[in-house]
Amino acid sequence: MTTDYELQLWQNAFRICGIDEAGRGPLAGPVVAAAVVFPRWFIPEDGILSRLDDSKKLSHSLRETLASEIKAAAECWAVAVIGSDIIDSINIFQATMLAMNRAVEQLPSLPDILLVDGNRFRPALPIPFETIVKGDSKVYSIAAASVLAKTCRDAIMREYSLQFPQYGFDRHFGYPTGQHIEAIAAFGRSSIHRNSFRLKQLGEK
Repeated sequence: MTTDYELQLWQNAFRICGIDEAGRGPLAGPVVAAAVVFPRWFIPEDGILSRLDDSKKLSHSLRETLASEIKAAAECWAVAVIGSDIIDSINIFQATMLAMNRAVEQLPSLPDILLVDGNRFRPALPIPFETIVKGDSKVYSIAAASVLAKTCRDAIMREYSLQFPQYGFDRHFGYPTGQHIEAIAAFGRSSIHRNSFRLKQLGEK
């Protein structure tokens, strides 16, 4: 993956921010969003950063290495974490928008344009934006954000697995696997489960 998409925009913009999230689909844990701004005219060399891709396509070890390299190469970056209690109170879409906007707000300087993965975005700040379907596999800055969001959320869920070992959060990270649903049936929901996410497999409506 290259920064060709950004190179076109850098003709008229100095600070381009890629945004992506991790954790919309799980039954437990937070939704996490990341915002990443690379220096103007940044081009990844032939090293590790040239292997950047959609975080879902990368191995755990490569994601972790890339996360460190992204943080070092970026002009700035930020992550925002929205917990299951807020997800339950405002719904997952609103919580995702909140996480994305908070990540942008935490940057030391506001970007000139936002490149957002997906097809919907509700900005909290008056910054031009562009939504890009499957942007995490097309746009370098969005892919970088996807890696930071994913590695941050995975680390959080591994910590939760120590607190709630019966659920196996370190294996499925809160996603609705058969093992996870069986654990909910056996032990009920923990304090980090999303009560608004109902399970037809358990007869919930």
